[in-house]
Parts: sequence; C-alpha cells; structure tokens
Amino acid sequence: MSDTPLLTVEGITKTYGGRIGCAVVAFDLWPGEVMGIVGESGSGKSTLLGCLAGHLSPDAGRVVFDTRADGPRDVLAMSEPERRMLGRTDWAFVHQNPRDGLRMGVSAGGNVGERLMAVGARHYGQIRDQALDWLDRVEIAGDRIDDRPRQFSGGMQQRLQIARNLVNGPRLVFMDEPTGGLDVSVQARLLDLLRGLVRQMGLSAVIVTHDLAVVRLLADRLMVMKGGHVVEQGLTDQVLDDPQHAYTQLLVSSVLQV
Repeated sequence: MSDTPLLTVEGITKTYGGRIGCAVVAFDLWPGEVMGIVGESGSGKSTLLGCLAGHLSPDAGRVVFDTRADGPRDVLAMSEPERRMLGRTDWAFVHQNPRDGLRMGVSAGGNVGERLMAVGARHYGQIRDQALDWLDRVEIAGDRIDDRPRQFSGGMQQRLQIARNLVNGPRLVFMDEPTGGLDVSVQARLLDLLRGLVRQMGLSAVIVTHDLAVVRLLADRLMVMKGGHVVEQGLTDQVLDDPQHAYTQLLVSSVLQV
C-alpha cells in the first residue's frame, strides 16, 4: 500500500451568507479506498463533494491530490487548464442525473469516445473498439452503440455515464447519489456493477448518498454529516453496526424501522 494518501482534505469550509455549507472537514483517502458521506438533505454532503471536485470554491482549506507527474499538489491552487486536464484523466464525476454527465445529442459510442479524444486519441477504429468494450463492461449491448442516450432507460443512461467516466482509467471518482431516482431492482444491478468496477480497477472514490445500503455495499469508510459538520466517521461496518453519535443512531434506526 502507498505511504502517501491519494487525496488529503484539510479544513474545507464553505458558507452561504450566514449559513454553513460545510465546516472544517478533513480526511485522508488512500489509493483503492472508497469513502462514503451520508446525511439528510441539507447536511452539507453535496456542498463538500462540490468543493472536493472543484465545482465549488471553498472559503478555506486545501484539497491535495497525489498527481502522477508532480506528487502531492493543492488542486485549489492549480491553474484552470491543469484542473481541466485532471478532470479528463485522473478524476471523474458521476452525477445523480445522468443527463448532467452525458451529451444527449451524441451517440452512446460518441459519449465514451469523447473522453478518449479529450486526451489525444484519434484513431477512429480504436476509439470505437474501446467504446464497445466499455459498453459491454457496463452491460449495454454493442448494437446500441449508435443509439442516443435519450433512447435508453434511466438505469442504462447511468451505466453509460459510468462508462464515459471510467474509460480513461481515472484514479479517483466522485459520485453524487449514483443510484438516486432509480427503481430498487435497477439500483441493485447498478450497485453490483459499481462494486465490481471499483474493485477491478483499484479505484478510489468519494460517494455521497442518503442511502445507507449504498455505503454498506461500496464504502470502506464512512463520514456522517449534520448541519455542515462531520459528527462521526470510521470504518463503515463499525459506524453502521455500533453508531456512537445520537444523529447516526437516528439515521440507522430510521432505516431499520422501514
């Protein structure tokens, strides 16, 4: 195991006027590790994810990523072109609504191929072959390669978004409620697929969700947020099986009562 964290988060804070989005959040994420972040709506988990992924500018703190070329660097201090390149290569972001992460007017193969072209791929045949391989890996039939995403179900759109994000072999993936809004049976298949891909590729991931079943299945460690603050964190099974904070106990018991 590497002796350097892949991601080091230090004191990330974001406020909206007088309201706290997230406050002084800190953690290390190691290569191949999955961190789950849970909490009710308004707990700050999506604000935190936005700050980590570069979609929001925090008021304070650092997000240090162990880059391939230059070792640990503060992503927030990078130039815009450097951050964009990071987002095309080593980082990926899976949106809750796949339409936010797909080009709806471009074919399924084109959606996957665009990520390859963004890092210099130009050989049409090779791009198409890689797109076909990734459609197969996310359980989309190869004969759908020229179909537009709007011709797919919600679950298939989400699988296509995952293929688009993972085709370049990123080392860190941010996921925002990746199974939100899907039927339970579709959720189960998608979770199974995600778990397999994370393990096969040795991915590190930060997953935001309100669904404790998702983190139970996917996350090695868990952070619980309330009112913008982290109120509890630890190994996932430990936190869910023996919650120490009253709010975590409430979250867990509310699931058990359903």
